[in-house]
Amino acid sequence: MKFYTSFPKRLKPYYNAELEKYRIEYSKGNLKSAWSHLERAHIIGQKYPFSHTFVHWKMLQFGFKIKSGKEILGQIPRLIFGGVKSFIGKIPVGNPGGANVPPLKSFPIEKELKDIFFKAGLN
Repeated sequence: MKFYTSFPKRLKPYYNAELEKYRIEYSKGNLKSAWSHLERAHIIGQKYPFSHTFVHWKMLQFGFKIKSGKEILGQIPRLIFGGVKSFIGKIPVGNPGGANVPPLKSFPIEKELKDIFFKAGLN
């Protein structure tokens, strides 16, 4: 079993860029766009425990911002268990991480994100 503990250096700039885009859109009040960047950061970082957990933390905060009980309650178990699942390599690939989708369901990864993984040497 492979343990995923460190974030690949070639992937990190893409993850950080999505978080920065999230921060910018959030600060402008563009909540739909901000959420989209959180989902993208989740997909990019979900294999790695710390980045995965951090995105769920931001999603929980977002749930409070929009006063969504569903998102808040949905993020709590994801926040607790998401990093553990990442650590042991048992993640639902492509899952965007929000409470609006089943937490264990895999999703197709959009081409732009597939290209990011390819550029980072992670096929």
